[in-house]
Amino acid sequence: MSVERTLHHFPLDPASRQVRLALGEKRLSFTEVQVRWWEQPEDFAALNPSGVPPVLIERSAAGEVVICETRAILEHLEEQNPEPPLLGRDPAERAEARRLLQWFDRKFDSEVSGFLLHEKMEKRLLGLGAPALANIRAGREALRHHLKYIELLLTTRDWLAGRRISLADMAAAAHLSVIDYFGDVPWNDVPAARTWYMKIKSRPCFRPLLADRWPGLAPAPHYHDLDF
Repeated sequence: MSVERTLHHFPLDPASRQVRLALGEKRLSFTEVQVRWWEQPEDFAALNPSGVPPVLIERSAAGEVVICETRAILEHLEEQNPEPPLLGRDPAERAEARRLLQWFDRKFDSEVSGFLLHEKMEKRLLGLGAPALANIRAGREALRHHLKYIELLLTTRDWLAGRRISLADMAAAAHLSVIDYFGDVPWNDVPAARTWYMKIKSRPCFRPLLADRWPGLAPAPHYHDLDF
């Protein structure tokens, strides 16, 4: 059955990027609608009462399905399009992928993105004034701890959750890629993480992310470079 997909997203939103990566890795075509969520558009609020992207709409002969929030969309895609599997093929890897999804969307987001992206991106979009340097320092320090954890995982694994790429890698790459957009990831200090990021950055699903630009928010010079 043919399915027409529309993804409402914000290009520099880690949550939206996870869904874009999953759609790309599964080779599912979709139409993009960029959302200026901070302006609280009524038409978007009608789709998702929380007022934040992403939202995926699927239309087919069976009707229309509106799926809101990252985890719900990822689980839906995995259920409806099981190949290639992005949660792993065995129970241990599936459990580990889910654990790391939670890690990046809760712990990493609150300790790193909540500081760095709020100060460097959200304040500018919302007109909240200059970045607070103390918060930027706190975010950068927390980022170093998380990168060390990624290094530790990669000492015994090909990908974060095990032998194959999974949604855990996409969650981590989505969060890190936005921070890398602003040039805040110390890649030279974490060689295993750097190699892992180069691998996922080179995949076809990642190419649209490297082309992302937002007016007034220029990327770091190396952002689009596959070899840094």
